[in-house]
Amino acid sequence: MSARNRGTELDLSWISKVQVNQPAVLRRAQQIQARRTVKKEWQAAWLLKAVTFIDLTTLAGDDTSSNVQRLCYKAKYPIREDLLKTLNMHDKGLTTAAVCVYPARVCDAVKALKAAGCTIPVASVATGFPAGQTHLKTRLEEIRLAVEDGATEIDVVINRTLVLTGQWEALYGEIRQFRKACGEAHLKTILATGELGSLTNVYKASMIAMMAGSDFIKTSTGKETVNATFPVAIVMLRAIRDFFWKTGNKVGFKPAGGIRNAKDSLAWLSLVKEELGDEWLTPELFRIGASTLLSDIERQIYHHVTGRYAAYHDLPMS
Repeated sequence: MSARNRGTELDLSWISKVQVNQPAVLRRAQQIQARRTVKKEWQAAWLLKAVTFIDLTTLAGDDTSSNVQRLCYKAKYPIREDLLKTLNMHDKGLTTAAVCVYPARVCDAVKALKAAGCTIPVASVATGFPAGQTHLKTRLEEIRLAVEDGATEIDVVINRTLVLTGQWEALYGEIRQFRKACGEAHLKTILATGELGSLTNVYKASMIAMMAGSDFIKTSTGKETVNATFPVAIVMLRAIRDFFWKTGNKVGFKPAGGIRNAKDSLAWLSLVKEELGDEWLTPELFRIGASTLLSDIERQIYHHVTGRYAAYHDLPMS
């Protein structure tokens, strides 16, 4: 799958006068959080759909080839087969959208998925994740090495200093270089929104990232104090919509960090559906970055099928 968004020329007039109406955004976020979720078979169907959007992630200092191998197995077989058979979904090829690892673990993931006869994409974080505070030359080389090792999606982090000091041309220039280093790999740009200072900065950074050629914009590294929140998501989704209206280019959205339970995942799907429409509810345009979310979704599916909650040993993770 080749990259879609080649970007546009930098046009600061798009963002120079932007001011986000924070009270309106917060009211909209409260509406999402207060909404009742779907139940029973409708809930099961939406939860299985949510599985197909997950970038199943391990980004820990103690990652080894063996736990990456287990992660890849779980990505291919995300829900126990007997549960899927009961729901008549066992032959639908249900997998997660991708696996996401550190650059040094890309080879392990590629090898494990190949051994499993699976074409799930491997995503790698890069550019000095999570802080982005390394030399540009080093960040670019990290992208190239991950792509050489077989990563087809690169989750880069931006230099937050450039946002906080209003250096939009420099930010655009760096992301353009990330885009070039990715080649045909998909570029997913992490804004680290919890460190950008304001919702207005979130909108501006989103727009700059899309102008520079990002295929996805992503909320967080998962390592910040504040990660994926609904107010931030609303601003980013409106930016995606504005960019689409102006250019005709569809850019994907990836919330990440703190999305741990099944109910949360349904709220995220609902938000994307309402803000951008059904056409964005595909793995090509929507992902959820998560490590523990899948366990809770499988637990809820188990409850739907059996009428009881699983014991810990019933659903080993990875």
